[in-house]
Amino acid sequence: MKTLKILLTGFLFAGIIMTNINCAKGPEITELYQSDSPLITFRVELKVGSINDPTGKEGLNALTSLTIGQGGTKDLTYQEVLDKLYPWAASINPQVDKEVSVFVGEVHKDNLDGFYQIFSDLLLSPRLDESDFNRSKDLLLNHLKNSLRGTDDENLGKQALNYFMFENHPYSATEVGTVQGLESITLDDVKEYYKRVYTKDNLKFGIAGGYPKSLLDKIKEDFGKLPSGKLTDIDLPKPAPIQKMEILFVEKPARGTAISMGFPINLTRKDKDYYALMLANSYFGEHRTFNGVLMNRLRGDRGLNYGDYSYIEHWVQDGGSRFQLPNTPRRQQYFSIWIRPVQPENTHFAIRNAMYELKNLVERGLTEEQFEATRKFVINYSKLWVQTSNRRLGYQMDSEFYGKEFFINEIEKELRTLKVADVNNAIKKYLSAENIRVAVVANDAASLKEAMFNNAPSPIKYTSPVAQKILDEDKIIEAFPLDINKEKSKLVKVEELFEK
Repeated sequence: MKTLKILLTGFLFAGIIMTNINCAKGPEITELYQSDSPLITFRVELKVGSINDPTGKEGLNALTSLTIGQGGTKDLTYQEVLDKLYPWAASINPQVDKEVSVFVGEVHKDNLDGFYQIFSDLLLSPRLDESDFNRSKDLLLNHLKNSLRGTDDENLGKQALNYFMFENHPYSATEVGTVQGLESITLDDVKEYYKRVYTKDNLKFGIAGGYPKSLLDKIKEDFGKLPSGKLTDIDLPKPAPIQKMEILFVEKPARGTAISMGFPINLTRKDKDYYALMLANSYFGEHRTFNGVLMNRLRGDRGLNYGDYSYIEHWVQDGGSRFQLPNTPRRQQYFSIWIRPVQPENTHFAIRNAMYELKNLVERGLTEEQFEATRKFVINYSKLWVQTSNRRLGYQMDSEFYGKEFFINEIEKELRTLKVADVNNAIKKYLSAENIRVAVVANDAASLKEAMFNNAPSPIKYTSPVAQKILDEDKIIEAFPLDINKEKSKLVKVEELFEK
């Protein structure tokens, strides 16, 4: 038997030993061992995502993942799987994105043996029957047709911006594909995709908690039986340049107006400048906190909406928490501003308000005092992102995707050495208050388009008293010029989006 090559990352974090095992006979394993943890977490990551969907079959990766992760095994129907998982309070969930797909499982150690058998069987011997396939296909089509295009305007705005920023690019389609792409997929397509993609060379196994070490040998043996085969990396072209403000108006019945804006940036977690821009972004618009400029100016001062945030990478909220969902890494990222729905009459003002604040950030940067306060906050706040072994494991696997040390440790190490000049230089290097794409989901998009194209004044009216300082600033914002590229802007009906 060949000797295993073991690579230790050298981390000891809160009593947790992080280890990466590269085994020639089986898949790569990322360990996060915590002897006193009663919960065991599995994260099986495949280096495949929506960018691997064949042309005309957009959604194949997501449909395959869902048919497997919410389906049966060779020996058990889906209902029988649910009947076994329920009394254990265990869970198995597939998660898909542009470049990776993940199966996340969690169970108490008392039920580990039975759970591992089901979890591994789902991936190694999936049932892939007609009923599981049809149910999964209906779920994804319903998501696109009725949820995203029907009732979920916030995510509709985000996906419309993604489509607009990455038009004619592998990232352009949603993570679950398109309506016509999904409708064209057959069960045979799923079975063939499974055979081609679900290989030991394309798979990384993550495990966290107080698991018995003997389980690692079983994982290597079981998943080592998968066939060999590695997919060729999909080339990612440089996104098309943006000229001035380009707007995608999405017409649909809506009581409020959802707004997303942004642009691609040549920066990911592997780059040193990432940490300087991360600090600047936290100051500007940290997700669901009242530290950010956007939150304070748009919601706090003016009561425009529920929340206003910014991001320097693709960002998905993890359930009902305030934190980012792990295991959605990408080789190309983007800066974005999310303005949660506003009253239609305040749409034009809200966009101007966000652009006014972005312009101030780019031109003025942070003061020494703002820099120090934000640095202290981010160093401490980031430690909350890994409160559970499950999330720590996800962040460790993301760190490996980017070829970096453990992300949370990297944040503190990099931020400790930063200077305010580093942050302000990164702002000017990567952010723009001129060249930006905007997606607006509006009930009367045509009227909004006309007002914005004409740079019409957009005064805001308040129902409660507002400080004179705010009213004075409003006079500047309501006439703040937006340099709109009319030729690159367009209006579409909602039913046209994500159709093909």
